[in-house]
Amino acid sequence: MTETLDQVGPDLTQCDREPIHIPGSIQPHGFMLVLDLQSLTIRQGAGTIEDLTGRSVWIGGSVGEVLGDVADRRIRSMAALQETGFACRWRAANRLEYDVIVHMAPASAAGLPSNLMIIEVEQSSQQARLGVDLVASLDAAGAALERAPTVQGLCERAAEAFRRLTGFDRVMIYRFQDDEAGEVVAEARAEGTGSFLNHHFPATDIPRQARALYLRNPVRVIPDSRYTPQPLRPVTSGEAPLDMSDSGLRSVSPIHLQYLKNMDVRASASVSIIVDDALWGLVACHNASPKLLPFELRVGCTTLARNLARQLKAKSDAELYRDRTRLRRLEDQLIARLPTDRPLAAALAERAEPLMQLTGADGLAIVADGDIRTFGHTPPPEGVRVIADWVATRPGLRPVSSHALSAVLPEAKDWTTHGSGLLAVNLPVEQPLSILWFRAEVRERVRWAGNPSTADKTGPNAVLTPRASFESWSQEVAGRARRWGPAAIESVGRLRDALADFAAIDQLRRLNRSLQTSLSERDLRLEQQQYLIREVNHRVQNSLTLVSSFLGLQAREQANGPAATALNEARRRVRAVSAVHSQLYRGDASTTVDMARYIGGLVEDLASSMGPDWSAATETDLSPVCIDAGRAVTIGLILTELIINAQKYAYKGRPGPLRILFEEDGAMFRLTVEDEGEGGHLAGKGFGSMMIQSLVGQLEGEIDYRDRDPGLAVTLKARIDPLV
Repeated sequence: MTETLDQVGPDLTQCDREPIHIPGSIQPHGFMLVLDLQSLTIRQGAGTIEDLTGRSVWIGGSVGEVLGDVADRRIRSMAALQETGFACRWRAANRLEYDVIVHMAPASAAGLPSNLMIIEVEQSSQQARLGVDLVASLDAAGAALERAPTVQGLCERAAEAFRRLTGFDRVMIYRFQDDEAGEVVAEARAEGTGSFLNHHFPATDIPRQARALYLRNPVRVIPDSRYTPQPLRPVTSGEAPLDMSDSGLRSVSPIHLQYLKNMDVRASASVSIIVDDALWGLVACHNASPKLLPFELRVGCTTLARNLARQLKAKSDAELYRDRTRLRRLEDQLIARLPTDRPLAAALAERAEPLMQLTGADGLAIVADGDIRTFGHTPPPEGVRVIADWVATRPGLRPVSSHALSAVLPEAKDWTTHGSGLLAVNLPVEQPLSILWFRAEVRERVRWAGNPSTADKTGPNAVLTPRASFESWSQEVAGRARRWGPAAIESVGRLRDALADFAAIDQLRRLNRSLQTSLSERDLRLEQQQYLIREVNHRVQNSLTLVSSFLGLQAREQANGPAATALNEARRRVRAVSAVHSQLYRGDASTTVDMARYIGGLVEDLASSMGPDWSAATETDLSPVCIDAGRAVTIGLILTELIINAQKYAYKGRPGPLRILFEEDGAMFRLTVEDEGEGGHLAGKGFGSMMIQSLVGQLEGEIDYRDRDPGLAVTLKARIDPLV
């Protein structure tokens, strides 16, 4: 279903390029002061500074002259420690209380510090005991989240908790899909407020740079979408615009304001839900009238969102674990009860019902040596034969899966009723045998919040006009089945291996009965063949070791020059390939690599080659995910290059903290290399960078470089199994 989302949305690429982090103005529910970090004198400001402070002249003045001695002492202390966050409460000329919040301006694109301190003064809650109430409400909300039995129940309770905390008319839990489109999965709203529950929103509603800011600044508030922007002043010609990425008062894109107006929303707030450093979704809050969300409530929202993220991860992991455990039990029972006195295809036919239960399939087909057996709801025999022939041409031994078969095999359009979803394996046995699981088409109507195709532009330089209507708009999705979960695909892969072993044992039994007289000769030949395979693999491993040693010897002869550096880097790349080969040929016949073992050994080897100080400074957090050997080699080479880059550029060759994470995210994996070095060493044009881009392309993945201040986090994300 979600594949349709990026096909429906319009091309709003100019929205992706809008510089929303440098608007040059703020919202009017407070004011901003920009200070020189060294002298702590005011360089710029925005908002009604004169009205709220009672001072007509403030440029070049000190904080104490504008905000008083208490604020001055606190801000000077924070500046000395480079501390950010809440500074103090301040009473304005209008006798209202305001919160003083401090943060440093982000570093420049070149990684240089800005030497600017930003002070935001925004209206507070005016309630002296709100802190006590806030702690109590957060504790009650956290307890309610912990008691939720499922992910859906957790989202529903979270929507209620955020609405009680913020008081907004409508609070939605908005989840991003694989294609970055979103769906409202839970909602809490006041009586008479419209509902967006289960509605979909195209990916273009939240541009990429906005998603990046949601990761950096988890709470975004617009108290009144009909505000008049307050510009920064004075503006110096030729000076770079102020980066307001971390600013709560930052002015909002006119496109987004029009979007809210079209939704009939006067005030809004968004709270990021971040799971494993990725944007899982948002808590979206809407109000029909202007509404302030003061600093202490924003802190409460951030705390509650982190609690929600922890519960989401825990419950998702628990559900996946239970699913995997159940399927392993079914696999064991199925193999244990297969008849051993008849051919494998016939034995599998007797266990057709458990085979369908294993994957939750609607139909099953067993194709062996031209013979087709079908069970449940499947395409007709001629369709099964075409699909089986296509499956046989797919490379590798991994299961073939698709929830929209006709999209990758056009001939399957004639059989979508019972064959929209396919999960299949070819067994490496003496006689060709394929097992095909089918899922029937699920026709459904996807509800959109307005027709997304109406958010369009009329020319290449035209200004985006958001869609004017958000009334429910439906689209029929056809030719698709329920998705095959990662646990089911893993289970089929294990079943294939187990059946291959079963078939091999059965073949040996038949050979024993028919070839008793030549048993000794066959055993001898088998032993010789295994010996030759071991010898070849041993020689390949020795050759890789010899090449590595030769490169190391040549590097030592080159002292510490550029040639030595290049030779050592080449040696590490050879070791990355050698590590996979070593794991593949330790006596088993697996075609996959346990990435936790592989990366752990590779990192240990690389760190030790760089010296004991690097070994002590290197930390890993690795999940045991099995990946095809060819892709594992590619991942190992990318990891080697990233570690080399961290050594060369983050720490200039000196030891420093290095953290490597490898984790599973549904059908994807995520490899992250984090350092705490100088930062800014993004992808370049050298050999290493070209090699990384080429290898990422082979994986059909994405690589993201993100400054962490200090240091750099590089994240590679790609599918565990390649797309069909």
